[in-house]
Amino acid sequence: MLQSLSIINYGPILLTLHLATISLAIMFMISMPLAWWLANTKSRLGRVVETLTALPLVLPPSVLGFYLLVFLGKGSFIGETWTSMTGEPLVFTFSGLVIASCIYSLPFVVQPLQAGFEALDKRTIEASLSLGASSLRTFLDVMLPNMRRSLVVASVLGFAHTVGEFGVVLMVGGNIPGETQVISIAIYEHVESIEYEAAHLLSLMLLAFSFVVLLAVYGTQGVKRESTIA
Repeated sequence: MLQSLSIINYGPILLTLHLATISLAIMFMISMPLAWWLANTKSRLGRVVETLTALPLVLPPSVLGFYLLVFLGKGSFIGETWTSMTGEPLVFTFSGLVIASCIYSLPFVVQPLQAGFEALDKRTIEASLSLGASSLRTFLDVMLPNMRRSLVVASVLGFAHTVGEFGVVLMVGGNIPGETQVISIAIYEHVESIEYEAAHLLSLMLLAFSFVVLLAVYGTQGVKRESTIA
């Protein structure tokens, strides 16, 4: 067993965890205000924004990856602006992977948070505000504690979906060891090189990780049901 583990290159695993952690932090900063607005807006624009946010759920990863490659690549406004500011391109870099991952996994964070905001008791929020609590204090002390399950689900799904990405990150980041070679791409490379043992071990790690993720999500549902019954 130890001999088998020694053939694994842990660089893609560490890079994947690094990518998922940074992407999740950025997605939460974007998703919190966006989910709140989607949960409370009565504007027709809300449906358009909600549809655009959910688009990565139905778009083939190759299609999304291609357009990200176009919009972030050399010659594009975003790509040229980034290069002039940082001195490096966006595509085939870790920074490009972060942007692609945030766009691709955003609905997995926005939708649970939106559901959590929609389920909040508006009377409790209004009572907190009427008693003199600031909007920030109401958000931290009233809203967040009452949507713990949504926060857990958004965190777990957003992180896990980023870990399992393949098509989008391959299109935008390529396969550069130590720079853009995440675990899913490393598995693909092992299979292409007929290194089935290494591919098998990495795949088993992802399989175990996926099982734990689903167990955590369904576990929060069980806790909610038990608290409801009680």
